[in-house]
Amino acid sequence: MKRIAIIGGGISGLSAAFALEQKRATGVPLEYTLFESSSRLGGVLLTERMDGCLIEAGPDSFLTEKPWAIDLCRQIGLADQLIGSNDAQRKTYILVQGKLVVIPDGLMFMVPTKVLPTIFSRLFSLRTKLLMAREWFHVASKAASDETVASFVERHYGPEIVDRLVDPLLSGIYGGAASELSVRAVLPRFAEMEANHGSLGRAMLSARDKTRQPPHDPPRPLFTSLKDGMQQLVDAVVARLSPAALRINTPVLEIRRGQADWFVSADAQSDTFDGVIVAVPTRAAAPLLRSCSPALRAELGGIHYSSSVTVTLGYDHNVRSSLPPAFGFLVPRSEAKRVLAATFVHNKFPYRARDDRALIRCFLGGTRDEEILQSSDEEILRIVREELRQIIGVGAEPLFTRVFKWKRAMAQYNVGHLERLERIERMRQELPGLALAGNGYRGIGVPDCVRSGTDAASQLLITLGLTPA
Repeated sequence: MKRIAIIGGGISGLSAAFALEQKRATGVPLEYTLFESSSRLGGVLLTERMDGCLIEAGPDSFLTEKPWAIDLCRQIGLADQLIGSNDAQRKTYILVQGKLVVIPDGLMFMVPTKVLPTIFSRLFSLRTKLLMAREWFHVASKAASDETVASFVERHYGPEIVDRLVDPLLSGIYGGAASELSVRAVLPRFAEMEANHGSLGRAMLSARDKTRQPPHDPPRPLFTSLKDGMQQLVDAVVARLSPAALRINTPVLEIRRGQADWFVSADAQSDTFDGVIVAVPTRAAAPLLRSCSPALRAELGGIHYSSSVTVTLGYDHNVRSSLPPAFGFLVPRSEAKRVLAATFVHNKFPYRARDDRALIRCFLGGTRDEEILQSSDEEILRIVREELRQIIGVGAEPLFTRVFKWKRAMAQYNVGHLERLERIERMRQELPGLALAGNGYRGIGVPDCVRSGTDAASQLLITLGLTPA
């Protein structure tokens, strides 16, 4: 009987545990123990209800095109609970000089694929539009080394695209800055397009033509979620795990490598395991592995994280009728606001708000405003309400509010991240029985974390000889 420890009860650790449970149920001789330092499982996946509305504390959905979360939902019996975003109102605004300007139709992230909407858009200056036209003549070239997203985008479209579009988008996803994030780690598809086609515009149109859906197939929604919120995923996974294997309120203090096994110290006690899956943020994994490999500890500790605050405000039907039919808006750094973005939840996911309620979800923090976490909930609400008044004219008293703080929750894939991962993998291979999972490696979204945990479990099963390579 092989014993496996899982450190961390977020969705990465839970996905690893579910993969092991599936193998155990088929007769594979293994048992697992999952250690979670907090009082609940699921990490940032947390859903609450207020006034007939559904409030997400962390991610409210995941990208449909990444299949791993949807696959997991189907495996745990949630296929009929999957719901898509209301893409009929998938319009997003950018705050430009104090006014909301809609992102033009046909703009795929930063790449224009329709000429007229881009030409007539007020989002871009004439100079930027000329740079967009010139971009079609870029020749194929592969960069000799990694670079920032900002540097990459400026070479193609100029600095205005970085300020007004790319930086706000990445702030909403990573909480980071385009001037620091690695293009190879964050936008690998675009780096590949440049190498193969030169022009991102030509490459995007070519890819779109190859993947065009048949006319009779309904378009897939951009985002997918669950009817009862993202915590429904957590609850369904936990329900399929052995209760005796789950140890909440149990922080792990250290992981040590023995001659042929691993010692996990928790609650002032040590237990022995044949393998360990470390599924906590790399900043937490680093000190746990201090006695195993100082070099590995240093590499893991070198991955930085940003913090975030989500604020949800509920309003009456008067506010709802005053808001534009859109998913929300993004705020460039140059606008000097503390709100990074806002989602009109009642438009994006109509079933999460009563018909007579407006549900606005705001995001703050990131690398440019870590100090916001030191503010009280009252001060954060004051800031949010004032900026909503300035941006969209909402000055009404909210019917209810909820503030969530997530300290150092989002990994930052800075320049050189992929090279760092190669070094981490070489060091990990020198420690048989160790697997790593989480959002610090190859994707921070829910599907990426599901894949990370599942892959870590599969990797360990092969190492321990429980499944063939």
